[in-house]
Amino acid sequence: MTRESADTLRSRYVVQAASDLEENRRLQQELTERIKVLQQEEALLEDILSLAQRYEGFADPSRLPEQMRDEPVVAKAKPAPRAASRRTTPARTARTGGAGKAGAKGKSRQPLLGDLLAELLGQYEEPRRAKELRDELLEKHPDRNPTPQVVRNTLESLVAKGRIRRHKRHRSVMYTLVRPGQGATGDTD
Repeated sequence: MTRESADTLRSRYVVQAASDLEENRRLQQELTERIKVLQQEEALLEDILSLAQRYEGFADPSRLPEQMRDEPVVAKAKPAPRAASRRTTPARTARTGGAGKAGAKGKSRQPLLGDLLAELLGQYEEPRRAKELRDELLEKHPDRNPTPQVVRNTLESLVAKGRIRRHKRHRSVMYTLVRPGQGATGDTD
């Protein structure tokens, strides 16, 4: 091999090595950024899991977020536990016993919001506004704190089921309980 060909070969190797090193650094940078994103996603998922576990053990549905109160308790598929949490799973299962199964089969011990509102409406002959019913509910059941929108939605659900009647007066909407023998004919003005 001549000196020129050796120099040419050496310069090709140097160029190829420099190119390989540059590509390697670029890949390392991409992987570092991807690892950061995955770590952020892991932290978010851990937060979600800890919130789910915190709400999972509540026997008192009034402490759950508003939209979850009236939903039935259903056994949900749990994500695969990480190695660290595997050690705590048997203890948590043993501690709760069959409470999770009983909650999934039966209804919560607290009466449904619709039943409470129908009971409140049953005390009055004259139509009542949703705000008045919510205020009275908060007074009589301080453990319950539905938003005004949840109360209105529940009342409208009871109207759809024919349990209560809606009355519209000007811009106000009021409700009365449908008594046995009374037909639910819908809106009255």
